[in-house]
Amino acid sequence: MKICRYVLIVVFVYCINANSFGQSAYKVSYTNIKAYEGLYQYENHKTLQMAASPVDTMLYAMIGTSMYKLRPYSKDVFLNGGNNQVQFIRDKGKIIGYKQQGDKPDTVYKLITPKVTFSDKIWYARQLNGRKFAYQYKIPKQKDDGLKTGSIVNSGLDTSLIHTLINRIVDNTYPGIHSILIIKNGKLVLEEYFYEYDAEKLQELRSATKSFSSALVGIAINKGLITNLNTPMLTYLPEYHPENPDPRKNQITIKNLLTQQSGFACYDYDPKSPGNESKMYPTNDWIKFMLDLPMAGNPGEAASYCSGNIQLLDKIIENVSHQSLHDFAQQNLFNQLGITHFVWNYAPNKNHEDDYGQVCLTPRDMAKFGLLYLNAGIWNNKQVVPKEYAMQSLSKQSVVDGINYGYLWWCEDLTAPNGVKYRGIAAKGNGGQRIFIWPDENMIAVVTAGNYNTQSTANKLLIECVLGGLKK
Repeated sequence: MKICRYVLIVVFVYCINANSFGQSAYKVSYTNIKAYEGLYQYENHKTLQMAASPVDTMLYAMIGTSMYKLRPYSKDVFLNGGNNQVQFIRDKGKIIGYKQQGDKPDTVYKLITPKVTFSDKIWYARQLNGRKFAYQYKIPKQKDDGLKTGSIVNSGLDTSLIHTLINRIVDNTYPGIHSILIIKNGKLVLEEYFYEYDAEKLQELRSATKSFSSALVGIAINKGLITNLNTPMLTYLPEYHPENPDPRKNQITIKNLLTQQSGFACYDYDPKSPGNESKMYPTNDWIKFMLDLPMAGNPGEAASYCSGNIQLLDKIIENVSHQSLHDFAQQNLFNQLGITHFVWNYAPNKNHEDDYGQVCLTPRDMAKFGLLYLNAGIWNNKQVVPKEYAMQSLSKQSVVDGINYGYLWWCEDLTAPNGVKYRGIAAKGNGGQRIFIWPDENMIAVVTAGNYNTQSTANKLLIECVLGGLKK
């Protein structure tokens, strides 16, 4: 879920070549930027808001709870994350709507009303009211949610660096961070929220959802609903008859989907790829879209990051369980972890192209999921995810974009400033969503953030201020 359409289109080359394009030299004042604020039409009869930031003098497209930066480029023209132009249209000097590069020439999204208001909380990590920020650590609140809390003192973490971490979030050195939680030695020792976020607000997990889909596959296998990892996927999708016939499609297994080795011509980081997710989401049937793709290689060989592979797995879970993905996850995963507050509106069609079939959870519940895997699939002395499957999930099964990959988990080592390398496993999502597990340190970190379609500082802050001061 790394690429979004319309105002927020981003392409992988931006992540590589942003510096070569350069920040526009066109400068505007905050007052100028505010002229573009308003409620506008959006795709699929939806709306979005344009908001001017007093912090960085940028315009942001706000879709639901997500904010996407638009950079001033020239008069009435902004650049989105993929360096595509978003042009505002005027009539007699007044803004009446916008159009965007790549749409049909006559497509204009009209301004519905310029009267919008925004809380200061969306711009400032902490409300200071003119006072200098001074962080005071507090032991996380003990709740009846299955998480034990404790003090960060004597945990092995450098408390001075934790203070530095929070200060850097507040002063915008680490921008857009919504929350940071750390579990060390089985206890939640750090829990901090920023901007308009708190412990009860659900967070979009984006592609970190993939790791939850992986857990459901393991549970389905354990229940006998899926025979084993080597069963061909089409066994469980009898209602579909793929176009572009290719005998290799009959060879794609459940394991191939879990390891991103399906062989489909699908690569989310290449906008020209036939299976790029930005081409899938606007279609009426994401499953048909995927199955109709041409093959680019043999199943089980080269790995290619493809969000469509997970859509197939999610549909298979529904087919074998005769339940919605939401209900299967609730009954077999979330209820077991004591998770009652979540959203997972899986429906693989264009009506959900803006939420991508993702799960939304609170950061504490994300931390519980990390703890589940740190403990080899066990929660409260109950085996929720099969032990062998959980351990295999966190072990190298393929290599995706140069990083070892398990069953929809990244096996990503991070190196601290002192040169010490820490073996880690992560669920990762666009914007800076992270559930990081360090088994050797008996530690978990959860980060949620709003750096959508831009480079997040999530890994950087973990390297510098968490691992950087960890006492071995």
